[in-house]
Amino acid sequence: MIIVKTDNEIKIMREANRIVAIILTDIQDKIKPGVSTYALDEWAENTIRKNNAVPGFKGYRYGNSVFPATLCTSINDQVVHGIPSKDVLLKEGDIIGIDVGTIFKGYYGDGAYTFAVGKVEDEVRDLMNACENSLYKGIEAAVNGNRVSDISNAIDKFVRSKGYEIVRDLTGHGIGRNLHEDPQILNYNSGIKGKKLKTNMTLAIEPMITNGDFRVKTCKDNWTIVTADGSLSTHYEHTIAVTENGPEILTKV
Repeated sequence: MIIVKTDNEIKIMREANRIVAIILTDIQDKIKPGVSTYALDEWAENTIRKNNAVPGFKGYRYGNSVFPATLCTSINDQVVHGIPSKDVLLKEGDIIGIDVGTIFKGYYGDGAYTFAVGKVEDEVRDLMNACENSLYKGIEAAVNGNRVSDISNAIDKFVRSKGYEIVRDLTGHGIGRNLHEDPQILNYNSGIKGKKLKTNMTLAIEPMITNGDFRVKTCKDNWTIVTADGSLSTHYEHTIAVTENGPEILTKV
């Protein structure tokens, strides 16, 4: 069931997502060669708590596994859910996906960006730009009266035009009191019409694309998902609200 939010619920979610945006904006200056993903995670948790929220991912349960950190820090071929560690140091030329969630007054915020560590090759930057731009194509389609599949198709059309592949096993989602709510938002054209979008729906739209194959696999830690062929993966995400005046990006400072 898709939960349509009240105006007051969206007001609370604006703050939850504003805090997400603070993390994704300010962490840029901390992503440097030699920095551990643990240090990034520690800073993010402290920042979230200073803003009167709590980490949305830390302690999140999936099956029998509990996520142990505030951030998902996914490097190079890691698509999502990379676990921060003192032993994982960023290197020049890496790319890292930072996915962060917050809970403020019982409501979730969720967002992700992919960052370059130092200087990266032009083709890597092109992959990052394509993923980010596909996110905004999807957001543009999130208007009252459209269907969820219009978001999927907009992302698909743009990514295909750039020659990249779309990860199919992972999707965007509704969001609110729960981190993952209906509807599921595919990032590719499945040929199936989705539910109609209505004012005050809140959605986390998050394309994940690769410069290789679309297939993925889960690592032994039960969390980290990597490309099956070792290709690079990028991930961008905004939480948005469907409004009478078009989509409103909530993950903004």
